[in-house]
Amino acid sequence: MYGAELADVYEAVYRSRGKDWNAEALFIAELIRDRFPAADSLLDVACGTGAHLAGFAKLFGRTEGLEYAEAMRAVAERRLPGVPLHAGDMRDFRLPARFDAVTCMFTAISYAGTLAGMRATVRCMAAHLVPGGVLVIEPWWFPEKFIDGYVSGEVVRDGDRTIARVSRSTNESGVTRLEVRYVVASAAGITQFTEVDRLALFTLDEYLCAIEDAGCAAEFRPPDPSGRDAIVPAGRGLFVGVKRA
Repeated sequence: MYGAELADVYEAVYRSRGKDWNAEALFIAELIRDRFPAADSLLDVACGTGAHLAGFAKLFGRTEGLEYAEAMRAVAERRLPGVPLHAGDMRDFRLPARFDAVTCMFTAISYAGTLAGMRATVRCMAAHLVPGGVLVIEPWWFPEKFIDGYVSGEVVRDGDRTIARVSRSTNESGVTRLEVRYVVASAAGITQFTEVDRLALFTLDEYLCAIEDAGCAAEFRPPDPSGRDAIVPAGRGLFVGVKRA
């Protein structure tokens, strides 16, 4: 998953859906500073192509990223030449620095795979916070909200190329199997590829317990029907933890 072919079209597809990484970064920065007004350093875990991190870099004095997928990290490195980007597994990483905030955006936490993996990820992230630091996690769907057999599709015009994407999601013993097929047409020809992702379905209580057990006061912030929460237009909400002293 997350190979070079996907890295090349990833942002174009989600931009066509109205995703605004800079607006989301601003919203998250405000949320963080509501709890820790002096926050000025941030680690973005599973930072992908660095789209959120680019926004955070404008809002925090020190930013760093962690990304496992080499192709996605390569895009981030080209975008953010002055930002330290670490290769690593979110379930087991150790960096020398501590941060005022740690984020894990766009449902990346679901790639932890198992409940034990998710709890390990949360522990690692919390361990990189200073006392009073803020942890922000954007989850995947809760099991009761997931629609088994859900299908979607779109066609995107991106400069001189057209991208078609269709997907189907199924529940396989508490893990979403998300199969996505892409067709990319340009003057050079037509290519196609398939990505199969597995995103674990954790409950609200499992997230809250993991955050609390990692030494943070935990809260769930449900989506705002008014649309103020630009980060959660799909209605998944956010988890916020504050590191205890």
